[in-house]
Amino acid sequence: MSKNVASPRDVLTPDSLALLQGIADAGSFAAAARAAGMVPSALSYRVRQIEDALDVLLFDRSSRQASLTAAGHELLREGARLLAEVDAIANRVRRVATGWESQFTLALDGIIDRRTVLELCEQFFALKPPTRLRLRDETLSGTLAALASGQADLALGVVAEASTVAGLQTRPLGSLRFVFAVAPHHPLAQASEPLSDDLLRQHRAVAVADSVPRGGGLTLGLLAGQDVFTVPGMPDKLQAQLRGLGAGFLPECLARPYIDSGRLVEKRVERAERVTTVVYAWRKAPDAARGKALQWWLQQLEGKVTRQALLGERIALSQ
Repeated sequence: MSKNVASPRDVLTPDSLALLQGIADAGSFAAAARAAGMVPSALSYRVRQIEDALDVLLFDRSSRQASLTAAGHELLREGARLLAEVDAIANRVRRVATGWESQFTLALDGIIDRRTVLELCEQFFALKPPTRLRLRDETLSGTLAALASGQADLALGVVAEASTVAGLQTRPLGSLRFVFAVAPHHPLAQASEPLSDDLLRQHRAVAVADSVPRGGGLTLGLLAGQDVFTVPGMPDKLQAQLRGLGAGFLPECLARPYIDSGRLVEKRVERAERVTTVVYAWRKAPDAARGKALQWWLQQLEGKVTRQALLGERIALSQ
């Protein structure tokens, strides 16, 4: 190949791809040249430049018709996809310039109802925003840590006691009542109530691991010296307790269907009833500086029905 041959990047422009498509549609170089307002020799020269740069033949010139070779078909197929991507990028850049974030990440604690989150995502996507959504599964202080470290833009289900971090703004999401529950075949299922801490300490507890990457994180509802089975998330904790692998506190909204069906037994304990207040949090910024995705999610969270649904109360999202 000559040293003066252009590179593929030089010749594979939207204009040249459209020119090749025009030849394929017209069926001949002469007809395509007339349609493009070019002399046939100029058109042939442009095509030859592209073929030399790619070191392939794009058209079969053995007849009067301009028939695409296999390589030509592949180039036009991929070229059409590339042109569509260029149009999509242009649209995306124009939209982002209007104030939409390019990506928006939500950190979701294990107590947050995922079905409700996906319903909200569906509503968000219906707006056809240029913003890409990303969901992160977190637990306890890891939910807030994801936000504070810049890995998330909005955190849902932050334990209120852990939410005092400079530069963050919080609003109440609601309160969760926790119930102590065990499988019917667990030894504590038949124990006299209220269950004392001394009795609970004799049995394995199921706990959810804090997802904070460094440090000890939060520990809720465990007793000193108690055997602990640690699982990665709240769904795993529920399944472990259903199997009788341990005992522990579960959000009432999560445990109630299993208690009502007899697959879990609710037990009263001596210690005070556990009610946890949770919040949602985001980084402080002037209202004018907030991206449109954050504005939309915060607006949804203003609805009481939405907040209740995120904490497991299945109500149609009408707000």
